[in-house]
Amino acid sequence: MKRAAASSAFRSLLSSTFSRNLHVSGEGRKVVSEKKKIVGVFYKGNEYAKLNPDFVGCVEGALGIREWLESQGHQYIVTDDKEGPDSELERNLPDAHVVISTPFHPAYVTAERIKKAKNLELLLTAGIGSDHIDLKAASAAGITVAEVTGSNVVSVAEDELMRILILIRNFLPGYHQSVNGEWNVAGIAHRAYDLEGKTVGTVGAGRIGKLLLQRLKPFNCNLLYFDRIRMDPGLEKEIGANFEEDLDAMLPKCDVIVINTPLTEQTRGLFDKDKISKCKKGVLIVNNARGAIMDTQAVADACSNGHVAGYSGDVWFPQPAPKDHPWRYMPNHAMTPHVSGTTIDAQLRYAAGVKDMLDRHFRGEDFPEQNYIVKEGQLASQYR
Repeated sequence: MKRAAASSAFRSLLSSTFSRNLHVSGEGRKVVSEKKKIVGVFYKGNEYAKLNPDFVGCVEGALGIREWLESQGHQYIVTDDKEGPDSELERNLPDAHVVISTPFHPAYVTAERIKKAKNLELLLTAGIGSDHIDLKAASAAGITVAEVTGSNVVSVAEDELMRILILIRNFLPGYHQSVNGEWNVAGIAHRAYDLEGKTVGTVGAGRIGKLLLQRLKPFNCNLLYFDRIRMDPGLEKEIGANFEEDLDAMLPKCDVIVINTPLTEQTRGLFDKDKISKCKKGVLIVNNARGAIMDTQAVADACSNGHVAGYSGDVWFPQPAPKDHPWRYMPNHAMTPHVSGTTIDAQLRYAAGVKDMLDRHFRGEDFPEQNYIVKEGQLASQYR
């Protein structure tokens, strides 16, 4: 989408949501009177904030909703300062009604923080994935947790496909040669392969996993997926993917493994030394799901000893990743900061989604059902 078109689409979405927030009565237009304190935690745009008017996912952009919120008398605090007892987030929690965060710069809302936030009603994720929140504590406290389901699934699936190609074609050594003034074809070609004919397995086939499988079909790969729910047979046939009931049985079949499962109590640390040892020697792994699904040191060791031939992703634990994080220094990696789901297009979608849910919340209306992670004390099925 061109910038002008994206801007127009976003303004249209915001305008539509704004018009719903004003309802007509016998006295004319009337705004819901109860005022709220909303705290937003996003990454800083710094010098890049002014380069694109659609860059709304940063502190400076503030999801494009500051004027709308403040025009109704709500207080809107936006910060990137989220760690420690003296952080701006911590200082504003006690009287906050709503906290908005993103997976890209997550505000870790622990049980301890929830206890301090006596007025907290709603925790919103601008994007998808709410594992930065203690969901059991939120549920026990009667706090609603929701996210903008589907807002960046295309963005993440496209990024995963890119990372598969970067790893399988051994792209990064060639790039570094170009930057460093070198020319050594053998240093690249000795471990560069075609994607065609390879077996690619996704651990999880929800919205992102399905989109990835659909995008892989033209490459003529052997496609496998493991998930707690088997997809519709018609879609399975259309995509050409085969269902695997046993993860441990799928892993040694795969040349490439993509992690597409949410972070839950069951998946935290799932890929430890034992699980990785079940993978084929020389496997390539892509993980844009959550860093904590992997055992950090086990991944670094497997890359170092060659059992894993390449690892790429944009998710770490914690985030931002410390400078001494082992994944920064392991061989054959193609890691980046957490960026796959925060393209400009994705930002416009999740900003509009957050605004829509705030509008509904102020009016006492339900959200789209698929957006709920915690509703009336009940966790969404994927987190149970």
